[in-house]
Amino acid sequence: MTNDVAERTLSAPDALRPWIDGIEIGVAVAVDGESDGGASREPFTRVPDTSTKVVVRVDENGHRDTLVVGPSTRATYHTSKRLASCVQVRLGPGTARPLLGVPAVELVGRVVRLGDLPGASARQLADELRWLDGEDAVGRLMEVLPGRLAGDDDGAGRSRREVLRAAVEALSTDSGHVPSQVRELARLLAVSERQLRNLFAEGVGVSPKHFARIGRVRHVLAHAGSTGWAELAASTGYYDQSHMTADFRTLMGVPPRSFFTGRLPVAQPCQSLSRV
Repeated sequence: MTNDVAERTLSAPDALRPWIDGIEIGVAVAVDGESDGGASREPFTRVPDTSTKVVVRVDENGHRDTLVVGPSTRATYHTSKRLASCVQVRLGPGTARPLLGVPAVELVGRVVRLGDLPGASARQLADELRWLDGEDAVGRLMEVLPGRLAGDDDGAGRSRREVLRAAVEALSTDSGHVPSQVRELARLLAVSERQLRNLFAEGVGVSPKHFARIGRVRHVLAHAGSTGWAELAASTGYYDQSHMTADFRTLMGVPPRSFFTGRLPVAQPCQSLSRV
C-alpha cells in the first residue's frame, strides 16, 4: 500500500469574504500499489498561478510547516513526495499586505515561512495555525481574519479592493468571456494604466497583462481535448492559434501539443506543495 492525497475544495465561508477566494484540504489515504517507503516518485506539473496562498502542511514524517506561497509566473516540473495533510488558503486580491505585511509583488516566485514575514500579524497567525489540521485551521481563520482585516476596510481601502476585484474579473477567463484589453479596462474603471499596474503589483503580484496571460493558459489547460485548437484560441482571447501556441510555450516551457502528448499530470493543489 502507498499513500495518496484525497483533496476537497471549499468555497470561502461568508465570514472570510472578500479576503479569501478558496480553500483546499488534503489528507493522506491508502491506495493499492507497491510500497515505496512513503515516498512516491510520480512526475507532475505545477502550473502558473496568480494566487498567493497560506499553507499549513504536515509531511510524511510529521514535520509541520506554515508557509506563504507566492504567485508563480512559469510552469515547473517536479517529482512528487507524499504529504500527510495540508490546508491551502487562497488569498483574494488585495489581501496580502493587510494580512501578511508585504505587497504581493514581493512574494512572486517565493516560498517563505509565515512566521518569517516582518508583520506582527503574520507571526501571530503562524503561531495560531501551526498546530491545527484541516477544518480546525479553517475555523480559526473564520474567527480571527475579519477583525484583523477590518482596518483595511475603510473607505479608501475598500475602494481600491473593489477596483482591483473588478479588474481581476474583467481579465479572467473563468466567467466564460474573452478577457478585456488592459487599456480599455483602465478607461472603464476610471483609472490610469499606471494606477492599474500599481494596484495589481500591490494586490496580486503580477501585471494586469501577465495576469491575463496566466489565466488564458490555465483556460487552455482546462479545456484542451474538448475543444479544437483554433476555437480554443478564439474563445480565450488570442489573435489566432499561433499566438496561443507561442504564449503557452513561454509559460509552460513546451507547446500545447507536446505538453498534452507527454501527458504529464497537472498537480492537484495540495499535491503540488509536496516539493515546496
